[in-house]
Amino acid sequence: MNKTAIKNFAVWARNKLIAEITYKAGLYGITENGIAEELPASTDNLKMYDIGMKEPAKVQGDDIFKRENLVTAIKTKAEKLPYKEAFQYIMEEAAYTWFNRLIAIRFMEVNDYLPSGVRVLSSESAGKKEPDMVTTPFETDIDFTDSDKTEMQNLQDDELFRFLFIKECHKLYDYLPELFDRVDNYKELLLNISFRDEDGVVYHLVNDIPEKDFDIETEDENGNIQGQVQIIGWLYQYYNIEPKAKVFNRPSKEKIKSEEIPAATQLFTPDWIVRYMVENSLGKIYVDVRKHEGINADGRGTDEIGFEESENIRINTEKRIAEEMGWKYYIPEAVQTPDIRKALDEKYIENPNLKIESIKFFDPCMGSSHILVSAFDIFMQIYKSQGYTPRDAAVKIVQKNLYGADIDKRAYQLAYFALMMKARRYDRRFLTRGIKPNIVHFQNLDSVQNAVVDGALKELADSFKNCDTYGSLIEMKEIDGLDEALDGFTGVIDMGFEQTERMMRIYRLFTQKYDVVCTNPPYMAVSGANNTLVDFVKKNYPDSKSDLFAVFIEKCGKFAKQSGFYAMITQHAFMFLSSYEKLREKLLAKTTVNMAHLGARAFDEIGGEVVQTTAFVHFNTHIKNYKGTYARLVDVNGEAEKEKLFLSGEKRYTVNQENFSKIPGSPMAYWVSENFVRAFENKTIGEYGEVITGMTIGDNNKYLRLWFEVPNTSINLNKTFMSQIDIEKNKWIPYSKGGTRRNWYGNYEYVVNWSQKNNFNRSKTTFQHLYLREAITWPFITSGDFSARLLVSGFLWDVAGSPCFFNDKGMEYYVLGFMASKICNLILHITNPTINVQAIDVARLPLALTGDKNKINHLVEENIEISKADWDSFETSWDFKRHPLLDYMAEDEREIPVVRCGINGEYSDTAVVVYLSVENAFLNWQRACDERFNTLKKNEEELNRIFIDIYGLQDELTPEVEDKDVTVRKADLQREIKSLISYAVGCMFGRYSLDREGLVFAGGNFDDVYWKYQGQAALDKNGNAIGGGYAGMSEAEYHYPKFRDSEEYETATDLSFEPDVDNCIPITDTDYFDDDIVGRFIEFVKTVYGEDTLEENLDFIANALGTKGNTSRQKIRSYFLGDFIKDHNKIYQKRPIYWLFDSGRQNGFKALVYMHRWNADTIGNVRVSYLHKLQRIYEKEIDRIQDIIDNESGKAKSSAEKQKDKLTKQLKETRDYDAKIAHLALSRIDIDLDDGIKVNYEKVQTGQDGKKIEILAKI
Repeated sequence: MNKTAIKNFAVWARNKLIAEITYKAGLYGITENGIAEELPASTDNLKMYDIGMKEPAKVQGDDIFKRENLVTAIKTKAEKLPYKEAFQYIMEEAAYTWFNRLIAIRFMEVNDYLPSGVRVLSSESAGKKEPDMVTTPFETDIDFTDSDKTEMQNLQDDELFRFLFIKECHKLYDYLPELFDRVDNYKELLLNISFRDEDGVVYHLVNDIPEKDFDIETEDENGNIQGQVQIIGWLYQYYNIEPKAKVFNRPSKEKIKSEEIPAATQLFTPDWIVRYMVENSLGKIYVDVRKHEGINADGRGTDEIGFEESENIRINTEKRIAEEMGWKYYIPEAVQTPDIRKALDEKYIENPNLKIESIKFFDPCMGSSHILVSAFDIFMQIYKSQGYTPRDAAVKIVQKNLYGADIDKRAYQLAYFALMMKARRYDRRFLTRGIKPNIVHFQNLDSVQNAVVDGALKELADSFKNCDTYGSLIEMKEIDGLDEALDGFTGVIDMGFEQTERMMRIYRLFTQKYDVVCTNPPYMAVSGANNTLVDFVKKNYPDSKSDLFAVFIEKCGKFAKQSGFYAMITQHAFMFLSSYEKLREKLLAKTTVNMAHLGARAFDEIGGEVVQTTAFVHFNTHIKNYKGTYARLVDVNGEAEKEKLFLSGEKRYTVNQENFSKIPGSPMAYWVSENFVRAFENKTIGEYGEVITGMTIGDNNKYLRLWFEVPNTSINLNKTFMSQIDIEKNKWIPYSKGGTRRNWYGNYEYVVNWSQKNNFNRSKTTFQHLYLREAITWPFITSGDFSARLLVSGFLWDVAGSPCFFNDKGMEYYVLGFMASKICNLILHITNPTINVQAIDVARLPLALTGDKNKINHLVEENIEISKADWDSFETSWDFKRHPLLDYMAEDEREIPVVRCGINGEYSDTAVVVYLSVENAFLNWQRACDERFNTLKKNEEELNRIFIDIYGLQDELTPEVEDKDVTVRKADLQREIKSLISYAVGCMFGRYSLDREGLVFAGGNFDDVYWKYQGQAALDKNGNAIGGGYAGMSEAEYHYPKFRDSEEYETATDLSFEPDVDNCIPITDTDYFDDDIVGRFIEFVKTVYGEDTLEENLDFIANALGTKGNTSRQKIRSYFLGDFIKDHNKIYQKRPIYWLFDSGRQNGFKALVYMHRWNADTIGNVRVSYLHKLQRIYEKEIDRIQDIIDNESGKAKSSAEKQKDKLTKQLKETRDYDAKIAHLALSRIDIDLDDGIKVNYEKVQTGQDGKKIEILAKI
């Protein structure tokens, strides 16, 4: 089957039909903007409407009545929806009506099911474009009136085709009234089809989808005849692709409307999964009647055969029966105990003659009837095995056995058609018998609420309240006296006879019980639904309220008889999530016969890990200690691979479901070993320590900051008691908030504004005694493997970084070793296989205290030290001291040739000179990182080995740890060089200093930290005045030569590398200034590593960056112009502390400032002292280059012209930029560091008039 062609056609056809139908409605004066009123010149037989064209639209004859019906339909819908949405809904409804009819007729003509045998959309003759119906209309079974024949004489080609097509639809009403209904005749008004138009729906339907895909005799890849099920199902799914995407891409706060639920929840089930469910439910009923027939085959009596042998005979008999019937997905019932076998024989269907006509099979979410059609095939086999003819069986199956419902009318129409065609295959006269399948839908019953009825009829009408929202979840109870009330009832306004007949069909379906209920229910989070559905689910299904699939698990149990089965494919979340624990308790009161646990990617149409599913068959009563069969298919991807694994019989587990309740939360972990289950005989972590759920702040943007956003002087670091904190002076407290996967130590990133604790959602004041205490924490969101780490004293904690407390440090380290091990990861993946690990999940972890505690604690302590060293090596740690490429410098002694003077004159010799190189520092750092990494990996593997032995899970786990799972970093050359540059920029701004470890300045008064020396130009380290630089730009009236760490200037500590004077470092694309950022960086490298190795160090740095340029200085400059700010934003999580003034793409002006040194004059200083000066530089450069242009020729002139063009663009860009920045400079905008970077970043770019002016690089 060509799914690509089917998909492309369905998606395209929907849009094409909607566009054409909407256009046609516009020609009648009906658009999404309103409905035109008839013009005064209109008469009873001729209506005219202004549609914005020269001539008014004219409507006459039957079209007047059809237009009135269209207007009524839109206005009725507009009572529930805004007019525009109502209009679009009716257009969509008309489009899918004609889509369904077109594919139905195409299916019927390909399979020669049309009553007349004349093709409607195509021709039997190869290459003939004109449909046979157009060529020989009078050979059809259409009853033409004389007026029809007269009208046909005046019609040609497409006009005649459209006329005949509508006539054929009218005729098909006699055979398929639910698909070709005549009620909504306004849809005929909107139909615009053509067989000539090669861009039309008919042409593409006939030519794009291979005819064999509609042929019921076509076999699939497995040799199964699938015809209509596949083509109808896929067309329905693909038709809904865009509406479904629209629903799921809606704004998160926007609720799903009732009209959107069908599109949001449809999903075509893979055929093999459908067969698995039907064969193991309906098929099982048949097998259960025959399963004992081989036990006495060899003449021995029942007493002579042991139970074990009888069970083996039974299993072989079940296999044989399934093979005879071709049921390759049938799973024989597992070997049971004698008591269970007796209970099963008493509770299963005990009718040895199998009254097949009495078996009722129900799909409450039938979609396009894939499951019902599959059940039809099983019923047909059973009927034939009992001597029925296929023709008689087809009638009985449709009349007696199959029942279905769907919330969506379009699905109902296709399901109806599929079942009718299925029966037609076995009975050529089936369409003439007036038989109607027992299937229903819930749309268009809104008005019955307004009907003036009482008594039983009123109770019936009330039962349908919001039925188009609830669908098959509708609560329907038997109503006393209803039959008497209906006797002689012919209908009232809003509840006519036809509506009442529909209601009674639904009533009867939903007040009876079924032998088999089988479905693929909707998957939709209830939280995203409209309030009506949310309230209904919360009230009626509190144990499964999270998602509709879970609600339907409960509902299907209610539909089934106590001795019946219900088979479903749903998301597998109900098996594990704590939110479904009560639902699992209910399911454990039933019996799981078998399960195909599919996991992710069971549907080829759905990629990724979001939809993870399981298919199962439940017996609707409890058989204690029953052993079900579970096929674990989660480790392979794709429909075909999962089917292949299922059929192989591998990965099968026979499990007593009572074992599930032995594990806290009763997860349905059928695949775990006995030792795993026994692990839960140990006490839990929650019994040894105190595991609590952290705080919920509410507004993170308001009360939470990354630590580097706020003044470091206002953060309460290293506190152990709340009494040590003066919250009025220092309001920020370190805050644990999960973070990425990291074991042992780290992720200390956030601080919380504790002065606002009274405004938090939950500040956990009942746990004040635990505030700031050392603990273990873990990330709430765990997309991969679980991790745990030490939370040192001094922290409060978020729900995403909840803590676990112990009074004994030895116990704390032991538990941390366990929580960071593979054992803990395995337990959590089984008991809670989601991305969220809550406090209750950790508290329930079983803890075995039989290991060598001293050894475990020693390993854990070393791991903490290693991880701390790693975390503190980067400037995003508040305990960062100095860049490792400074700490790991080593002297490199080199011999160099020298000329010496002796008694006999000069002579050649060598001398040993000490060099410092960045490369050697990196190699030393790399060795240290490797040693750290390898030690941690070895320690983690040893801890895994210890805990695997403690829990006896050698069959499940090995101790080895993959490199990717070790959470300390190996050295990376480019990353280390970029971080060295970032550290250098920090030194330029005074955040860090070469002469003091750790963070030096991050808020407050800069002059309180550094000694401002005034009265002369800036001095170099020898006390000489620094030159003026290009255009005098680098001159300054003061500089910062020392720390202010003494009362006297003379005794203050000298600085080897001074911070920038005025908090502005320009970045230019040419070295116009000696002390722009590249110049300052070169000065930094020279200061740290010495002048002798400057060039080789610059070359090493530049090559590591991998940027463009002919020289090392050009490559470094290129990095500052382009990637530096991008890398900075990434490292600082889009909360940059260095802000880039950026004029635009021409790189006309760029300059960095340090947020923590910002003041009200920063923008003005940047503008006057840097931007304006750079403009003058550009002007002088342009004049100088113009002289070259005037006096040179050839390449020199061409090169100069290019340079002038570049400078001219840059000058223009800076002037445009100046116009923007001037407005903000006059506003003298200051910032409050406590507000955080995002707020302040917007604040400094917003004028007093509230206008946003972008002067800084986008974050």
